[in-house]
Amino acid sequence: MILKFLRLLKILTVATRYGLDEIAISGLPVPRTAKLIDKLFFWRNISAPRGVRLRMALEELGPIFVKFGQVLSTRRDLMPPDIADELALLQDRVPPFDSDIAIAQITRALGAHPDQLFARFDRVPVASASIAQVHFATLKNGKEVAVKVLRPGMKKSIDEDVALMHIAAGLIERVWSESRRLKPREVVAEFDKYLHDELDLMREAANASQLRRNFANSDLLMVPEMYWDYCSNSVIVMERMDGIPVSQIDRLAEAGVDLKKLSSDGVEIFFTQVFRDGFFHADMHPGNILVSTDPATFGRYIALDFGIVGTLNDFDKDYLAQNFIAFFRRDYKRVAEAHIESGWAPKDTRVDELESAVRACCEPIFDRPLKDISFGQVLLRLFQTSRRFNVEVQPQLVLLQKTMLNIEGLGRQLDPDLDLWKTAKPYLERWMNEQVGWRGALERLRAEAPRFAHIFPQLPRLVYQALQQTTDMEVADSALIMELLHHQKRTNRVLVFVASLLGLLFSAVAITYLYGSWWMRG
Repeated sequence: MILKFLRLLKILTVATRYGLDEIAISGLPVPRTAKLIDKLFFWRNISAPRGVRLRMALEELGPIFVKFGQVLSTRRDLMPPDIADELALLQDRVPPFDSDIAIAQITRALGAHPDQLFARFDRVPVASASIAQVHFATLKNGKEVAVKVLRPGMKKSIDEDVALMHIAAGLIERVWSESRRLKPREVVAEFDKYLHDELDLMREAANASQLRRNFANSDLLMVPEMYWDYCSNSVIVMERMDGIPVSQIDRLAEAGVDLKKLSSDGVEIFFTQVFRDGFFHADMHPGNILVSTDPATFGRYIALDFGIVGTLNDFDKDYLAQNFIAFFRRDYKRVAEAHIESGWAPKDTRVDELESAVRACCEPIFDRPLKDISFGQVLLRLFQTSRRFNVEVQPQLVLLQKTMLNIEGLGRQLDPDLDLWKTAKPYLERWMNEQVGWRGALERLRAEAPRFAHIFPQLPRLVYQALQQTTDMEVADSALIMELLHHQKRTNRVLVFVASLLGLLFSAVAITYLYGSWWMRG
């Protein structure tokens, strides 16, 4: 508890030293309060621009606060330009740690000095973020690679801050009755899990490998290859990817990249990850996204930093797809019904009232480009609506909501005229048709065939054994016994014949699928 108190004291001290209180109240009509605070803290110097002070404070407070700044930096519609510009520096330009420490960590993790492992190793990091920093190198076979090294002391820093968040969440639930539907403790627990997952770079490498496999034949997204012989929990080595950061709009335009297509491609990539794969990159701030300028892959997205990924089960995917489709079709009644059916809203909620409230939130943003939509007002209306109808927050979807904010902010920068709804609607409708149509049924049959291929040939024997057990019945009348046995034998023969046919049929389907898949791969 003493350590937690000291950490809280540090947060307050840093906030005071950099004048975050002055930033918070600068837009409010409280000049006297501002002057009083300045007199109380006469020893501090807040002459630097407010954006610079906020960035420096977040950097000093550690990785959780840096990640908070990264999320804010993508929402230029909600942040003043000077603050958004400074927070953008947190995406890949956090002050690096000493290269000697990085070299020592590589040596410890991989069992050899970088000079022995690589033909060339750049001591100066090319990028530095909240959790790790990256050095370029060349393997002895000539391949250009990027070496990612975990920052030292990360676990201790994250543990301290997350402990404070757990305490804060518990206090909020105690003093604010309405907070229970927001589930602050569950949300913090979910955040805690993903932050600690990000500290395991081997997990990140596995995430990258999965995402690369999902988009192996895509002409929209590129994912670097992982070199597993050089990977550990604190160091990973991956294929070097070159491109222009997606936030550098002028450079992209100068290179001839079609920004409108890039914007719509980003929407399609996001929905593909969510609804096709149920596995999505959940840290898509501009520092982690490049655009290829290589002639062979010109205009494709390049994804980096896979420490945080989100997953969705079939129920979540189906529920979200129904909501999105109903939303895009302006079927607000179906949106309301889906919320009640899934348990997000109480069962006694009146559908017509929830339908009317959702309509009031959503109608103002339809058929309008991103530049004309105030998402701050939309979020406020949605929060008021959720509070009125006791709609519960779903912790497993917090990452998805965060990623959607990233995607929307990215789309706003690339193409302010993008109509997000019209761009996403055809893709979602196509996906739904594939799920509920004959294509979806065929895919599910293919998925299940290998699992049951070894069971169906045994079906006749299993049915016969089950029927044989019924002959142990005690029947008083011998004539009745003979009649039952006679009918049973006939029934047995019919059922065995039918079961045999079914077994042969399903076995043929399974074998055809298995050998067909093998032949197609060959």
